[in-house]
Amino acid sequence: MRARRPPGRHRRAGEVRQVTYREVIAVKEFRALWYGQGLSLLGDQLAQVALAVLVYDRTGSPLATAAVYALTYLPSIVGGPLLAGLADRFARRGVMLACDLLRAALVAVMAVPGVPFWALCVLVFFVVLLSAPFSAARAALLPEVLEGDAYVIGSALQNMTNQAVQMLGFATGGALIATMGPYRALALDAATFLGSALILVSGVRRRPASAGASKPSMWSMTASGARLVFGSPKLRTLVLFAWLCGFYILPEGIAAPYAATLADGSLPVPVITGLLMAAMPAGTVLGAFLFSRFVSPPRRLRLMGWMAMLSCAPLIVTAVRPPLAVVLAAWVLSGIGGAYQLAANAAFVQYVPAERRAQAFGLVQSGLMAVQGIGILVGGFAAERLGPEPVVALAGIAGVISAAVLALVWAESRDKTARVPAEATA
Repeated sequence: MRARRPPGRHRRAGEVRQVTYREVIAVKEFRALWYGQGLSLLGDQLAQVALAVLVYDRTGSPLATAAVYALTYLPSIVGGPLLAGLADRFARRGVMLACDLLRAALVAVMAVPGVPFWALCVLVFFVVLLSAPFSAARAALLPEVLEGDAYVIGSALQNMTNQAVQMLGFATGGALIATMGPYRALALDAATFLGSALILVSGVRRRPASAGASKPSMWSMTASGARLVFGSPKLRTLVLFAWLCGFYILPEGIAAPYAATLADGSLPVPVITGLLMAAMPAGTVLGAFLFSRFVSPPRRLRLMGWMAMLSCAPLIVTAVRPPLAVVLAAWVLSGIGGAYQLAANAAFVQYVPAERRAQAFGLVQSGLMAVQGIGILVGGFAAERLGPEPVVALAGIAGVISAAVLALVWAESRDKTARVPAEATA
């Protein structure tokens, strides 16, 4: 009997067929990657809302709240460029399993009552640090499991799941931790990493390392990856599109102080904080579904610039200090616009050689962490002086301008690509 191949591999050259979610979910390896990622992410979300509320309650400082939130990005910024290349040097499934098991052990230590605060900080640093090679390996493995439009649909499904899990975690994390206590929540987080490893072992087949017998040093791989990503005008533009998220993620870092300004006594500040932090993920789930399901693959690239501007434009409404309902609607709309990342991600995969994907994805992911962390930190510093509303509005204005410039650059590069074949055949 002939083995069933993942969708997207039977298309003729030049033919574009829109793949369905059912076809993608039918692929066993994709299901394993999908379930494992969702499970571990669910465990990671439990403490984030509680952390933001706790810091703001103790300090009353938007800057301190944003600083603590931003500092959780530091390990990925440091580890991404250096450690992501491990998934090109070694088998990608093995890298993911090692990261899951190590993180489970570290979080299990954190769950022991009485661990000193400084030790908790060190453990958290290494737990987040290990997410860099894990994410790079998963991102590089997915195009091997799904090809063509199936990859876009699979990415959309993973993105919707991730955002839904984050939305659920943000909306219920504080209540769950209040009920379970922080140590039980950490123990549950450790269990999710073990569950993810078990799913990977049972559902993802072993593949050889992509780098072959000769394994260059991590430094040389990092330098080579940087030349690859930033030496190509198209890749550079796509990376900058991805990094636009620094503008529209900024509001999450100051959600707690923003919630305090919106509180009118009808809802507690922690509940408003959770609603604000859940609004953009909710929009992203909706946007990813609509963008991947009802927009054809070629049209996604044409709409990418407009969607990028939509991801930032609704934030400008906060300048007039609207009520909570309007703010939530604007942030949901911003999340819908963020679905342009699906098109940028798919185009990026097409231009990067398969054997260098992990390093390329790791560099981009590091930049994502950096722009988000810096954006949140700058936002907290500005909110300390101006208040949350004008800071969010300014982030929206700067994001729209940046997105418009990138949209023009991208449209020009696509026009040049389209003209070259026509001129060659004249």
